[in-house]
Amino acid sequence: MTTSMTGFAAHSLNLNHASVNIDLRSVNQRYLELHFRLADEFRALEPQLRELIQQRLARGKVECRINLIALPAASLKDSDPLWAEAHVESYAQDNGLNPVILEQLAHWQADVMQRVPNSTPLSVNEILRWPGAVPTATLTQDALNQAALDGVRATLDELVASRQREGAKLKQHILDRLGAAETQVAGLQPLLPALVAAQREKLAERLRDALGEAGHERLAQEVALAAQKADIDEELSRLAAHFSEVRRVLDQSGAVGKRLDFLMQELHREANTLGAKSVAVETSRVSLELKVLIEQMREQVQNLE
Repeated sequence: MTTSMTGFAAHSLNLNHASVNIDLRSVNQRYLELHFRLADEFRALEPQLRELIQQRLARGKVECRINLIALPAASLKDSDPLWAEAHVESYAQDNGLNPVILEQLAHWQADVMQRVPNSTPLSVNEILRWPGAVPTATLTQDALNQAALDGVRATLDELVASRQREGAKLKQHILDRLGAAETQVAGLQPLLPALVAAQREKLAERLRDALGEAGHERLAQEVALAAQKADIDEELSRLAAHFSEVRRVLDQSGAVGKRLDFLMQELHREANTLGAKSVAVETSRVSLELKVLIEQMREQVQNLE
């Protein structure tokens, strides 16, 4: 299945005292380039996360974000009533917050506000996200690691599905332009004999005017040489072959973007040669149309994995 390099997926896991939030974003890149923005609790997981992503993705600039957000008591009561009932008394006393951290934050904020009066005070959300503000002692590091790895696997499934949906749209866009290019070449094929004959006659007439009857032998040689240089049948055949190869590659699974990008270069080269050898308005027009269509395909091909 044709896959785009552009995609986004997000996943959240609610645990005891905390929520693990995972974002995966990918954009175009020649190779696979990974960037991680991990909460302190998950930094040691980077090698495992890198391996997980490399198993599923071949190309693209991918950013992986994992945050650990402390949940206040109200959130815990809503998400797990039985747990909340068992701990309601302790939460009634301190609301689940670490008083030492809160006092430290208050002291730091007061000091900063005194020295820099225009500073913005900490928001409630920033305080709750401060390391240690909401105790997570009931969650072991192993439990957090496993939750993060499971969450990344699920998020990767969503990201791959997103990239495949986008890839299907890009494939159809390319096929539409490819069909238009094939129509241009097919329309030119029946005109070739008449175009070549007209060019030969025009060249022969000019040479007769310049050389006279005495140059009959040279005239024949010059006409034959000019006709050979103006022959575009080989270019049209190669264009048709490249068109077929593009269709074949688009039907393959896996990373096909680099192969298709190479084919776009070959198509553009043949379209250029077609224009350079043109001896009639019809072939010049087809060459120009092909260049436009090939460039449109190339823009989309560069988005494919």
